[in-house]
Amino acid sequence: MTVLSDRINNLSESATIKMAKLGRELSAKGVDVISLSFGEPDFHTPEYIKTAAKLAMDQNYTYYTPVAGYPELRKAIANKLKTENGLDYDASQIVVSTGAKQAIANALLCLVNPGEEVIIPTPYWVSYSEVVKLTEGKSVFINTTVEQNFKITPEQLEAAITPKTKLFMFSSPCNPTGSVYSEEELAGLVKVFEKYPNIYILSDEIYEHINFVEKCVSIASFPSVKDRVVIINGFSKAYAMTGWRIGYSASNKEIASACDKLQGQITSGTCSITQRAGIAACEGGLESVYEMRAAFRKRRDIVYELLKNIDGIKVNLPEGAFYFFPDVTSFFGKSYEGKTYNDADELSIFLLEEAHVATVGGDSFGDPKSIRISYAASEEKLIEAMNRIKTALAKLK
Repeated sequence: MTVLSDRINNLSESATIKMAKLGRELSAKGVDVISLSFGEPDFHTPEYIKTAAKLAMDQNYTYYTPVAGYPELRKAIANKLKTENGLDYDASQIVVSTGAKQAIANALLCLVNPGEEVIIPTPYWVSYSEVVKLTEGKSVFINTTVEQNFKITPEQLEAAITPKTKLFMFSSPCNPTGSVYSEEELAGLVKVFEKYPNIYILSDEIYEHINFVEKCVSIASFPSVKDRVVIINGFSKAYAMTGWRIGYSASNKEIASACDKLQGQITSGTCSITQRAGIAACEGGLESVYEMRAAFRKRRDIVYELLKNIDGIKVNLPEGAFYFFPDVTSFFGKSYEGKTYNDADELSIFLLEEAHVATVGGDSFGDPKSIRISYAASEEKLIEAMNRIKTALAKLK
């Protein structure tokens, strides 16, 4: 028998990947499954980006790349941060990684020591707490509710801080809730951070362009904390480039250098062809991004109206990303065909088996009261999925 490390034994499987796998297994048996479990745009990568990748191959960009990314790409990302976000970063402060997930892992592994605490508002993206485990740090959770639009208050933040706090990490727009912190709300949090100059902030902004508010504001735009902020972003959501595996971080030079050093021992530089495509994405404007965002907004509105009409579901209107995170506690303890469903994960399995709709239970997101529903699917599929969910939930007594 193989004796595996405690590190891997303590790590949980990604819930989103698990549900997608179960959905595919059911589909392989001939069942018509509508998958709303994965956080993946259903659009194709824009043609100009694919053209740049083909050209890169023809031009023989097929060799090892600098660990932190091509200088041209890092410069293009710094320019994007300046023109789109009003943030001043030098190319040397950008580290390109194999997806935003690696950029998050880089930052945490470079900042968090064993026993140090990382504050995470719930609900949170499933990998946050698992990466904290890899650092041997401790996750400290701040619970939120659908009634407060899943956003923490300054008072909640300050109450969670201890002498062991090293990092605060959050996403805005948020996966899994779609919540977006306003400039005023961020300013309230910043006032707290100003009292604690040794706490770093990881701001996951991967859904930045999928927002339905006037503008997404980065917490790095507040000068008093900018040097302590690590921005995480990438190309997968805005440009429908999930399979290309490219993300990046922007931070102070000391953190950027550390991430470069760590990545050099793990994966080194990300795919050369993907990086050339990333340059094209940065320089190609936002027309295609806005077209996808308009489609997502229409889908959001459709799903919201349908979810509101399902008895027992409590839902808010998300301001960004492409998820709903409805409270489903009214169904806990109810039964169908002799089986009782006691939590969101069990209810998610019920919806897969009975409605043939793949969702994700909220426990892995830090909120066992809810399920995550992705609306990154066609309007036709979304309408059918909501009708299936409504019919299935009505069977629970």
